Amino acid sequence: MTQTYEPHLQPVAIASLRPTQMTVGFREVACKSLEWREISGHDGADFLGRHMVPVVIGWKKHAYLIDHHHLVRALQEEGVAHVLTSVVADLSDLGKTEFWSVMDHYRWSYPFDAAGERQPHNSLPKSVAGLIDDPYRSLAGALRGAGGYAKDNTPFSEFMWADFLRNRIDAKLLRRDFKDAEIAALKLARTKSARHLPGWCGPSD
Repeated sequence: MTQTYEPHLQPVAIASLRPTQMTVGFREVACKSLEWREISGHDGADFLGRHMVPVVIGWKKHAYLIDHHHLVRALQEEGVAHVLTSVVADLSDLGKTEFWSVMDHYRWSYPFDAAGERQPHNSLPKSVAGLIDDPYRSLAGALRGAGGYAKDNTPFSEFMWADFLRNRIDAKLLRRDFKDAEIAALKLARTKSARHLPGWCGPSD
């Protein structure tokens, strides 16, 4: 299938978008909310015009959000009702089972819960308001922001890092002191045990 992007200049209701993942990092959502508050008064409309969100038209003609879940959740929390979309593919002629098979094949869905465990597609939330918090996804986002790894086009690369950190950083530390957890994550990100991950910036031999 050829991947094409077709900008839809007609605003789409955020409430109608279907997520293709189960979790976000609430800390990262909060950061994006703050960024929006800082620019919404003077650059809000232009910002939304520059940040069309990618969707796949799928089962029952629903628009399935395949990226920018954190941004869209933040915009909704800040009272923004509509966004512009770019249609990556129209799979609306497929049956439900085949649709999800194609979504998995192209890595356009990530049905994993906050423990990193895969769940059936029918467990995905029906709206971005139903996304739940994965603190390790927040940690992975903070790690990238601190230079722990490079931005990479691999789908769901931040979740790969979140799962790596989930297995190595204690949840109690993450809840008690996020900054200390970030320091520990930076040390781990430089080790060879992380070199299989997208955007790894560790020392070379």
